[in-house]
Amino acid sequence: MRYRNLLLAAASVGGLVVSTGAFAQTVTASDVDTVVVTGTRIARSRLDTIAPVDVVDSTALTRQATPELGQALANLAPSLDFPRPAITDGTDSVRPATLRGLAPDQALVLMNGKRYHASALVNVNGSIGRGSAAVDLNTIPTAALNTVEILRDGASAQYGSDAIAGIINMRLREARSGGSASASFGQYDTDVKTARNPSGRHANDGNTWQLSGWQGLPIGADGFLTVSADYTFRNPTNRSDFDPRAAGGGGTRVTARFGDPQVESKTLFFNAGVPLDDNWKAYAFGSWQNRVGNSAANPRLGDNANNVLAIYPTGFLPKIGTDITDLNLAGGFKGDIAGFASDFSIFYGGNKVDYTTFDSVNASRGATSPTSMYAGQMNYGQTVFNADFTHALDFGFKATNLAFGLEHRMERYEIMAGDPASYDFGGIAGKGAGAQGFPGFKPSNVVSPHRNSQSAYIDLDNQITDKFDVDVAARFERYSDFGDTSNYKVAGRYDILDGFAIRGAASTGFRAPSLQQSYFTATSTNFIAVNGVSTAVDVGTFPATAAVSRALGAQPLEPEKSKNYSLGFVYHKGPIEVTVDAYQINIDNRIVLSENIQGTPTGTATAVAIYNLINSTPGSALGAARFFINGVNTETKGVDIVGHYRLPTDNLGRFDFTLASNFNGTDVKKIPTTKQLSALPVPPILFDRGNRLTFEKGTPAQKFVGTIDWSMSRYSITAKATKYGTVLIPGATNANANLDYRSGAHTLADLEGRVELPYNLAWALGVNNLFDEYPNQAPTIVNTNGPVGFPSFSPFGFNGRYVYSRLSVKW
Repeated sequence: MRYRNLLLAAASVGGLVVSTGAFAQTVTASDVDTVVVTGTRIARSRLDTIAPVDVVDSTALTRQATPELGQALANLAPSLDFPRPAITDGTDSVRPATLRGLAPDQALVLMNGKRYHASALVNVNGSIGRGSAAVDLNTIPTAALNTVEILRDGASAQYGSDAIAGIINMRLREARSGGSASASFGQYDTDVKTARNPSGRHANDGNTWQLSGWQGLPIGADGFLTVSADYTFRNPTNRSDFDPRAAGGGGTRVTARFGDPQVESKTLFFNAGVPLDDNWKAYAFGSWQNRVGNSAANPRLGDNANNVLAIYPTGFLPKIGTDITDLNLAGGFKGDIAGFASDFSIFYGGNKVDYTTFDSVNASRGATSPTSMYAGQMNYGQTVFNADFTHALDFGFKATNLAFGLEHRMERYEIMAGDPASYDFGGIAGKGAGAQGFPGFKPSNVVSPHRNSQSAYIDLDNQITDKFDVDVAARFERYSDFGDTSNYKVAGRYDILDGFAIRGAASTGFRAPSLQQSYFTATSTNFIAVNGVSTAVDVGTFPATAAVSRALGAQPLEPEKSKNYSLGFVYHKGPIEVTVDAYQINIDNRIVLSENIQGTPTGTATAVAIYNLINSTPGSALGAARFFINGVNTETKGVDIVGHYRLPTDNLGRFDFTLASNFNGTDVKKIPTTKQLSALPVPPILFDRGNRLTFEKGTPAQKFVGTIDWSMSRYSITAKATKYGTVLIPGATNANANLDYRSGAHTLADLEGRVELPYNLAWALGVNNLFDEYPNQAPTIVNTNGPVGFPSFSPFGFNGRYVYSRLSVKW
């Protein structure tokens, strides 16, 4: 019933947009004739597409006052969210983006139409996207981009794995001449009011410097080389609450660092193309980025059991350093073979994450422990070979275009061990082993798997009449580790009137288990009382194929399967544009990370049985284990509404109005079980209420973005308001909901003014979150130690007002 009401409400809003013509579409380029190729590989203007495609141009991205592409896209596209987790280890530095409330790895990312690689990081802590390994959007600077196309529809039949929620296609700049450069500085200027400090404290932090630019260069008579560069340095922010445990401050000291990490990034991009003759063209593009960050773990006070007083007399705050190197290199040839437009390419992408724990200690080593320890490395690489062809056919229709192709993909994944001090037990009883804050990878965690896949697709786009278009696609894919999968898509569009069309699609989709999910493993040592004696035992995260996982009932991972349905309409007449698209996405067999399955050698029958199961391998002494498992079924329903109205005037300049919104809801229909655990006297829960509620209520059910762009002569202003619906932060893993709380519904206002100066200079001054809006405070009942001042699930973060200035020049 609630979805029926949602659809009716959405349709009513869509009708209001049509009738008033008072809104605009900032998520798309203002030019109606902007050409897109994402979806059917046939070039169309963005309002003539069969499936909904948002086009975000470089100008809109630049005006978001953030060096993070993920954040810039989330500011503009209502269906995309980019939460800002904190105290979640590497996820602080590799933030996951979500499309339509689904997992971060259920949206496929392309670069120039080619599959982009995922991050080596697996999100294993309590963030949105727990258990996923997604693309790190922040490896791409906005200076390198011409446009970003966001396809809001299932497209596995055309592009393969991961395209369940949609596609994000990043199109690089192509220029033979010209260029621009910009320098910006910003910082947070905010009043931080937490649950234990309602009167608040003032913060000026997160100082951010960014230098970026691009240059177009000619190659021969018609070729081009476009190079882009970006340097960003951001200081950390801190939105922690008071620590009630801290002595000497009466419980009014901040001992944690809960906020954005410190980041320094250096990025280079290039994009090139050159004709070889009248028929063939060679092209290449690539990038390199190094991003160094440090985030904080939970504080350890002086009296903490795992503090070493000889090293830290008053306690310490462990830091987690990430050194991320990202590399891409692609090349190919385009030309005509017997009337077939052909494209042959190879694309390598790799991502490496090195961990260092510093300002820390291995308490089990005592005073001899180092305070800085190398914690190991994760490495992911992907090489993709593509051969794509398109050809016009004559079936007696107005036009028919055939697209087909082959793909071969090779992947590898590695975990490398850290220094012994980062993971070992140093011999002092009752003290924690390994680095506090982030124990390193052990030699037993070292893996180096690889796999390959082959696929073939066919896509037939039939323009049957001037008004009626039908697209049919199918794809077959074979993986070396789990077998075959086939998918299809049928989409259509009918132009009922001039400027008014209905469109819809039905498709199946899939997401292959990533190598990260299939092979990630990590083990830390905790102390558990065994027969009244504090004993060092291992707590591990294991792949589904590990002996421990199999003993608990795990099976080798299988692909997720989806069914996607969409129906909507497009209206455009003169300066007015409106699109409304409703969708339903049913996903079976979703891959999740289980809860910690904990056992003890003594105690209840269940605890003993679990202990025996997870220690069925001779010589092991695990206290708890968790593993990746299929078995969660979900249903997602929603509506996207986008409207755009352009108003030129004679004396007051030009106005562009925007209103874009997303209504979205997910229901969990099934959770996983295993026969081994179900047979226990009190079966442990594999997927608890906290994770279920995160799926259902961890992203906003509503999001609205309204924008006014004004320009006249040398001056222009952008004013934007974004309303975020509330999200739920589960505070307990059992049936008790007393510790749950919500972020609250909040509206943020952004304002930027610009002026063009002599010598092609331009200056901008702006403020994001003008009225210093925060999500609801984390209540003290769930924030007993003080670090978490605000919910990290908040869809707009929790940093407060940000002021900035930007100076740019073009030539």
